[in-house]
Amino acid sequence: MNMGGAETFLMKVYRTIDRTKYQMDFAVAVEKEGVYDHEILSLGGMIHHITPKSEGIWKNFSSIKNLVKREKYNYVLRVSQHSLSALELFAAKIGGADVRAFRSSNSNACAGKINSILHSIFMFMPRSFANRYIAPSTEAAEFMFGRYFVKSSKVCILHNAVNHSLYAYSELNRTKIRAEFGVSDSFVIGHIGRFNHQKNHIFLLKIFTEILQNKPTAKLILVGKGEKEDELKDLTQKMGIDNKVIFVSPRININEFYSAFDVLIFPSKFEGMPNVLIEAQAASLPCIASDTITKEAEITKYLTWLSLNDTPTQWSVKAIEMSMVERISTLKDFIDAKYEVKNSAEEFCKLIFE
Repeated sequence: MNMGGAETFLMKVYRTIDRTKYQMDFAVAVEKEGVYDHEILSLGGMIHHITPKSEGIWKNFSSIKNLVKREKYNYVLRVSQHSLSALELFAAKIGGADVRAFRSSNSNACAGKINSILHSIFMFMPRSFANRYIAPSTEAAEFMFGRYFVKSSKVCILHNAVNHSLYAYSELNRTKIRAEFGVSDSFVIGHIGRFNHQKNHIFLLKIFTEILQNKPTAKLILVGKGEKEDELKDLTQKMGIDNKVIFVSPRININEFYSAFDVLIFPSKFEGMPNVLIEAQAASLPCIASDTITKEAEITKYLTWLSLNDTPTQWSVKAIEMSMVERISTLKDFIDAKYEVKNSAEEFCKLIFE
């Protein structure tokens, strides 16, 4: 339970639901402690460690089945970006779970041709083994369940909503974070996301080098962890910008960073419905995002789109231009668009528990 998009979505719901009526426990396939573990335990939840698939599909299947049977779980939710993951809901069914929900967490997350083929072959599994279907956007729904299934109105689009007051722009948070990282007088570009192929950090670094041509004191803060972290650190050295780029591990107070940034650049190759763009808009933070991302993420005037075919120079010009926009409250926009977390938590409980 670290600070990925799916985990963050679940935690936002978990904090908001009426825990005198409902409780959420979590099954994870790693022994290592997660960022959210202490909070889950403090809220009354349990964390179960199941056998990972790397130790065998059957062992993984059996551990889930046995967990559901032992704890008498009637409601099971699987969040994933690959259709094969629905096999775990079949294990839950064998274990006795009547309600089996599948939430698609991305819109094109199958890295590699083989994974993509497997996803297509086994797309029947989420439709067959689940009986509640959830996605954060239309694109994510169609990717997992198929266009015709989505058109049948069987899939619930459940927003990646936020507690707006937690993310709203704060001068206090801005001063605090900028002082902590020594960027009080700098033009600060931010990015929050896992260091992997999807997030397109190499293109982001190219954009940043262009920004430096106009803003020599600029700094880039990258918040995340992932398999490409060392590669990216090496690349910043080769590009001669390692003294301008700050790598930050995921933190519980990530909400404070949005106030500290002057602009957020988000050039992902694909997304389901990125939490980061929603949270950034709650903070009235100007955002530049790739137009490969669902347009359903656009809640406020603070988000603008560019093509990945546009040059790094074009992205840099737009980023500097957007950073000059005055930051005023977006609360009304969030309420009107039903992106306040209370609404999503209520809808979640109706969908799963009723």
